[in-house]
Amino acid sequence: MHIYIITGTTSGIGLELTNQLLKLGKTVYGIARRENGIEHENYHHVLFDLAVTSKLGDTMEKIVYETVEKATSFTLINNAGTIEPIGMAGELDSDLVAKSIAVNLAAPMILTNAFIKMLAEKAIPKKVIQISSGAGRNAYEGWSSYCAGKAGLDRFTEAVHLEELKKENGVRLISIAPGIIDTNMQGTIRQSKESAFPLVDRFKDYKTTGKLSSPEDVAATLIQLIESDQFYQIDVLSDLRNL
Repeated sequence: MHIYIITGTTSGIGLELTNQLLKLGKTVYGIARRENGIEHENYHHVLFDLAVTSKLGDTMEKIVYETVEKATSFTLINNAGTIEPIGMAGELDSDLVAKSIAVNLAAPMILTNAFIKMLAEKAIPKKVIQISSGAGRNAYEGWSSYCAGKAGLDRFTEAVHLEELKKENGVRLISIAPGIIDTNMQGTIRQSKESAFPLVDRFKDYKTTGKLSSPEDVAATLIQLIESDQFYQIDVLSDLRNL
């Protein structure tokens, strides 16, 4: 039984990953704060708000405990993210800043930590994929919280990768930027005021000129990578568009 644990499975890449993996016969545990309507014998929905980080470790431990005896591989995909708050530092809502860091950085860190802990003695393929962003590797005005969270996720993944290399049954980790995708997040970005996000017109142009990738295509490419030998050879920090 190949177990996938995916956050943010109500829309976008997370939903597409789930649907495509189920068609391939994988077992998927989806963690999200809303229902997604998927009814499948191999799908298990965990209703949980990732911004409430105090119980996240327990949630991961429960999933692994329920499946570890039957599992032939485990894959964690930390996909959920939030672009908000969009705006200039000095004008941001403090609660939204805290939520941004909780969802984009703290939650993946906690889930990854619990994943490694629970599977430390399990000699099967174990993979962690962090869905990062170009915003973690380049600064954008108006996205300071998002940039900080994704940059932190990249550094965390690099550090844990070095730790896991020293273990006989270590976890293989990557942090991958998937490109610019036609998701609800892009809709939120396009609704921004120019004063909050000076590049808003560029992102509107991405939509009108058809430059956005589809969640379906990105999910398919990502699954192909995860399931291939190439997964073990690419850089810890990678961009899906360059593979």
